[in-house]
Amino acid sequence: MEFLRPGGWAEALELRAAHPGAHPIQGGTDVMVELNFDKGRPAALLDLNPCRELQRVERIDGKLRVGAGVPYVKVIRELGLELPGLAQAARTVGSPQIRNRGSVGGNLGAASPAGDSHPALLAAYAEIEVESAARGSRIIPIDDFYVWVKKNALEADELIRAIWLEPATGPQYFSKVGTRNAMVIAVCAFAVALHPHTRTAGTGIGSSGPTPLRARPAEEFLAHVLPWDDPAPLSDEILREFGALVAASAKPIDDVRGTADYRRHALSVMARRTLTWAWNDLAAVNGRAA
Repeated sequence: MEFLRPGGWAEALELRAAHPGAHPIQGGTDVMVELNFDKGRPAALLDLNPCRELQRVERIDGKLRVGAGVPYVKVIRELGLELPGLAQAARTVGSPQIRNRGSVGGNLGAASPAGDSHPALLAAYAEIEVESAARGSRIIPIDDFYVWVKKNALEADELIRAIWLEPATGPQYFSKVGTRNAMVIAVCAFAVALHPHTRTAGTGIGSSGPTPLRARPAEEFLAHVLPWDDPAPLSDEILREFGALVAASAKPIDDVRGTADYRRHALSVMARRTLTWAWNDLAAVNGRAA
């Protein structure tokens, strides 16, 4: 296996174009597991660690540009207030060692339906900046990024450069079910983000379909029924209907980690809980404002 080590981002793009079969690697928390279990052996590895540009967080025109190589620990420590849903998801990733090496960009590149960052990125309407040496950069909306199981929308000569997100304007929550609290792949996961400035809500479902999913009927339901100007608690009817719509949007299967029926049930419960937490936070702000 050939090991390609560029001097910087421009050279990395050139090497990617010259070696389309090369597998990008930075933290290695996904790639090395695949290699160790002999689940895949690419012709070459493209080391992105020398590309310091990928480890920057920038604030541009009111948006956050999070480099593809920014590790989870930096998301947790520095972006918890601006990107609370993503920071919560990052806290559930592996061990401290994994969080120090793994990145959101790596999670996107792997495109596993069980990736912890995906539900939060969907709920927050993220955009993915990718680049090639020949065509330059382009932006892929998060809804168009996931193609199939562990397949994303990148062309053969493209690399992920950054993730663009608007700082949260309302509460965001992430919840995950696993066989234990740490070092575990999600049986299923869910994220919700309230966007009071547009009176909309975003959702994200993980580990319950061939790709990460958005519960669009549930989002449309909340946009119509949430009493945005009223800090009163939500009714049980609203919470139950939201949970049912989230569960119906999932496409789970039975596997060694859980059954499809269990995943739907767990998603319904997580949807009700996360919406309650988010709404209580928003109601507290509205109550103080009043």
